[in-house]
Amino acid sequence: MTTADKTVRRAVGAAAALVVGALTLTACGGSANAKDDHDAKGGGGNVKTSTAKIAISAKDGSTGASINATGVKVSGGRITEVKMTVAGSGEAVEGTVSADGSTWKPKEQLERGTKYQISATAKDANGKTAAANSIFTTVTSSNSFIGTYTPDDGTTVGVGMPVSFTFDKAISDTKTVQSHITVTSSSGQQVVGHWFGAQRLDFRPEEYWKAGSKVTMKIDLDGVEGANGVYGVQKKTVTFTIGRSQVSTVDVATQTMTVVRDGQTLKTVPISSGSPEHTTYNGQMVISEKFTQTRMNSRTVNLGGEYDIPDVPHAMRLTTSGTFLHGNYWYNRGNPPFGRTGTSHGCVGLADEQGARSDTSAKWFYDNSLIGDVVTVKNSPDKTVAPDNGLNGWNMSWAEWTASGSS
Repeated sequence: MTTADKTVRRAVGAAAALVVGALTLTACGGSANAKDDHDAKGGGGNVKTSTAKIAISAKDGSTGASINATGVKVSGGRITEVKMTVAGSGEAVEGTVSADGSTWKPKEQLERGTKYQISATAKDANGKTAAANSIFTTVTSSNSFIGTYTPDDGTTVGVGMPVSFTFDKAISDTKTVQSHITVTSSSGQQVVGHWFGAQRLDFRPEEYWKAGSKVTMKIDLDGVEGANGVYGVQKKTVTFTIGRSQVSTVDVATQTMTVVRDGQTLKTVPISSGSPEHTTYNGQMVISEKFTQTRMNSRTVNLGGEYDIPDVPHAMRLTTSGTFLHGNYWYNRGNPPFGRTGTSHGCVGLADEQGARSDTSAKWFYDNSLIGDVVTVKNSPDKTVAPDNGLNGWNMSWAEWTASGSS
């Protein structure tokens, strides 16, 4: 997952269109049409000015400026210099000029709620200079929203992996926000968005993604009003690849898991599901995280002090509420439960060794699994997992999924 501001620069992208025209200040204030000194002397009749026109992306004195669309454009000339600093501290903001000298933009995304100053100069074909300046403040955190999303750019994921956004503020205009995120697949599958409440938006096709397809997500939320006075700040294109198809089915009735890849059964392994007191959810669950080892504490899932295991091996998350498929090294060696009976607190356990280094059933499954692979549980006495408990929207019918509107 990504996080807001600098920790999620990958969630934020390239500049949107510049939004203002050339500044028209007085000559002593740095006009975009500043007179050439030689021609201005003498007070004669024909005063020649530069034909270069400078446009800075935020008006002088403005607030709520974009953290992505900041920049300088020049028509009728070429940029000669741009200086951008944090107002007050004078800290320089590095930027780059385009090859044709017509644009300048910062190298990094700007901070929210920060005052900046830009001073720009340009020359026309005759060498005459124009100048412009602007001091402005970017949109504040309280007046902007950002979405962390999965999967990340450039990753390869399983066929069950949805695109999932979690916004840091409640969205009231869900239709507009959804319309500014498009998800397409090289497979040609229709991809539709569904809202879970006011802060989560997931996208998926009707059936699992086609193996080997490429998925492209275009985020165009910069300046989009998601709620009253709250605007988006993200603009980015993300692509990821769907790997081979792998769907594993856990049958609680037989305490086995059958792993099917690209239509062929790879292996059937014995498992131990939830006990009669702590049953395992039924339904389609997507692997959302993988940990070679992780701590599991029953207090984090409201089960009191029943267990606290600091080094659970080969753990793969299936639900937000705490369902994992993981290795188990603490089982009774004289009476192994795998393939025979459910003994867990709702997780799916496989035989393993402490340290996550041995050649075990759990290690084999961990090594052969991708984030986004599907694990389906059947024949459990429990209910079907909620579609928003993890990345598990596949448990909704297509009619239910599309009821909240399509992208």
